[in-house]
Amino acid sequence: MLLTITIWIPVYDRVMVPFLAKFTQEPRGLNLKTRMGVGIILSIITMVVSAIVETIRHDLANSNTTVVMSAMWLVPQFVLLGLTEAFNAIGQLEFYYPELPSSMSSLATVMFMVSMAVASLVASLLTKIVDSITGQGGGVSWLSSDIDEGHVDYYYGLLSFLTLLNFVYYLICCRVHRSFSSSESRLSHATDKERFDGIERKT
Repeated sequence: MLLTITIWIPVYDRVMVPFLAKFTQEPRGLNLKTRMGVGIILSIITMVVSAIVETIRHDLANSNTTVVMSAMWLVPQFVLLGLTEAFNAIGQLEFYYPELPSSMSSLATVMFMVSMAVASLVASLLTKIVDSITGQGGGVSWLSSDIDEGHVDYYYGLLSFLTLLNFVYYLICCRVHRSFSSSESRLSHATDKERFDGIERKT
């Protein structure tokens, strides 16, 4: 994952940005909201790929054949995770800076770190809830310590669905933010016009 981030960031900055800027008219290649959205979509794909790989592994483990799977099966999902971080996490940091006054620029990093901490707490809570619910009635939990008995693939499927809901929520937030930004821009323009008219009257 770290290797993907290390490779992708300079490739995007030096190769993709000049290419995309010709079509999007954005100095950063892609709008920051678009980059964050791409990151969320990639996270959905990551969970789907993880579910597929785990389903294959689970089926082989519960068959009568000897399980022979290389650890390289995990590479695609970790590459996708790296791309997710490169698009979403870095896009978030870049998005926070222009949204805050220059005197509060350090708050952008703090906001990002707090969001990561909250995400970790939610992930831990979700794991406990899923383990508790799916293990009720003497059944085998999806997150059983014996992964061959459990169904981690189902858990990945659940995460895919929740991430999809998160993407829908993100689209709603983008729409609200755009409306708010447009209103703020109109208000700023009206204020500037009033100041200009006042100066004209004085002169």
